[in-house]
Amino acid sequence: MIRPFASRGRFRSPQKKSAPAMQERRRTHIIPAAFQKKIGEMRGENLKIVPLGGLEEVGRNMMFLEYGDEIVIIDMGLQFPEEGMPGIDYIIPNIAYLKENKHKIRGVIITHGHYDHIGAIPHLVPELGNPTVYAMPMTRGIILRRQEDFKHLPKITVETIRLDEKLKLGNYFEAEFFHVNHNIFDTVGVAIRTPAGIIAHTADFKFDNNPVGDKPADYAKMAALSAEGVTLLMSDSTGAQHPGHSISEKAIQENLEHIFVHSKGRIIAVTFGSLLSRVQQLITLAEKFNRRVVVEGFSMKSNIAIAQELGYIKIKRGTIIDVREVDRYPANEILVIGTGAQGESNAMLMRIANKEHRHIQLQKGDTVVFSSSVIPGNERTVQSLKDLIYRQGGSVIHYQMMDIHAGGHAQSEDLKMMMNLMRPKFFMPIHGNYFLLKMHADLAESIGIEPENIVIASNGQIVEVSREKISATKKSVPASYVMVDGLGVGDVGEVVLRDRQMLSEDGIFVIITILDSKTGKIYGSPDIISRGFIYLKENQELLKEVRHKIRQIVEHTASPEATLNTDYIKNNIRDKIGQFLFSKTERRPMVLPVVIEV
Repeated sequence: MIRPFASRGRFRSPQKKSAPAMQERRRTHIIPAAFQKKIGEMRGENLKIVPLGGLEEVGRNMMFLEYGDEIVIIDMGLQFPEEGMPGIDYIIPNIAYLKENKHKIRGVIITHGHYDHIGAIPHLVPELGNPTVYAMPMTRGIILRRQEDFKHLPKITVETIRLDEKLKLGNYFEAEFFHVNHNIFDTVGVAIRTPAGIIAHTADFKFDNNPVGDKPADYAKMAALSAEGVTLLMSDSTGAQHPGHSISEKAIQENLEHIFVHSKGRIIAVTFGSLLSRVQQLITLAEKFNRRVVVEGFSMKSNIAIAQELGYIKIKRGTIIDVREVDRYPANEILVIGTGAQGESNAMLMRIANKEHRHIQLQKGDTVVFSSSVIPGNERTVQSLKDLIYRQGGSVIHYQMMDIHAGGHAQSEDLKMMMNLMRPKFFMPIHGNYFLLKMHADLAESIGIEPENIVIASNGQIVEVSREKISATKKSVPASYVMVDGLGVGDVGEVVLRDRQMLSEDGIFVIITILDSKTGKIYGSPDIISRGFIYLKENQELLKEVRHKIRQIVEHTASPEATLNTDYIKNNIRDKIGQFLFSKTERRPMVLPVVIEV
């Protein structure tokens, strides 16, 4: 096992080493940058950087760096399904290339604990030979907690990293970490020393000089990396379309305090389950204004427990009460924190609004605070949820009314600030749809980075980097969607998805026909089942025509002189009844003929 060790190349433990351990130490000895450069020149190789997800999309973040016979992976995230993917739980990166080269993998570095960066770990790490995963304490806790949902999969190894150490991964890669602000604790950018120079990856980030429960980004370490010389900066593009600077969490807290001052009833605050800095703000205000706190939502409770254990969240004894005690206190002494800001059907707020929650019902005078932005695509559901709240006497405060939410991603001025801090020779925007990558690339050009030194890559595309040049090659590795549906990983392909889309659009039309195996004649009348296509009781005339058409097809296809070919009959029924139904309804249901011989 390769162990992380402190800066200056020293191991954390001076204990006496066994012979195998000494061999391991010699094998992982740090190669100074000057020698790395010389090795690269002698080998005539370039560093390869390959994104497997996170470009041309938001989510599924994963990439790897490859030099010689060694590979280092950064992040393993999932992406939530798109509209045309009925039944799919989520999508993960395609690791076909890495599976073929898993003997080269020296480790997996995780930048932070959001699912679009860790969600694929249970599925991918075992498939890659269980390489060691390296993560900060909060991130490690969330990864291990998620693993409890996958007891059927092999265990994984997750080691804790620290901001003050360097991590040696094989002969060609050495990683160190710098703190950045985001909306989850323990988010780190990664600087990897390679034969091509320093490759810096910002992770998801923003700059906040007045964070709550956190400290500002590590400007000093970024400046030190800049002074050493950054070959390539890969930077988060999610907020590239937004002008200006990100709102500070301090401003958010001041606005939340205004709500606490003026609310006469209960406050029900909903946000993302991983937005722990916001949870800390709410708990701190509840303690200041003598409100008891109820926390609802499995993911939120789980994340708070991890953060408390690590000391990231501070809660006074007696502040948190059980949800069953909520009615023992006056309304103006209660704060409920939970999930459901996106209108999720099973989340706390939707259950309360639908009067399905066992212990909390909306009351006149309740203030519901949406302390998160609406994810695109959820607008209609969230609006319907707000309508339900108002109908029951509650009021709603959301981020468009006052600054009670700050996104976790740098806006345009912060993105330029990161580039000015790092002063990279080359630049590659990551994390976002193509238009966001392009807008970020334009920002890089506006601060003086030469256009030929900027690369906008695609998922799977191999980007080659040396100290003198960067190029997006025409070579690529597989990077198609791998869909997870229940326990199935990758077994739902385009054909199955197309069938589901057809079923969701025009339904299914099942025809059950019983044939005499000797004469080829139909016994009785074909049975018909329709789901999502037509209501049978109201379409008797159409059904009569369909049955007559089936008889014609079978009589024309089957003859007493020939051997009965049921497959041929089924195909004929499928094609011709499908055409007939379209001519009558202009819909294309999935026609499933069943032919039984007796």
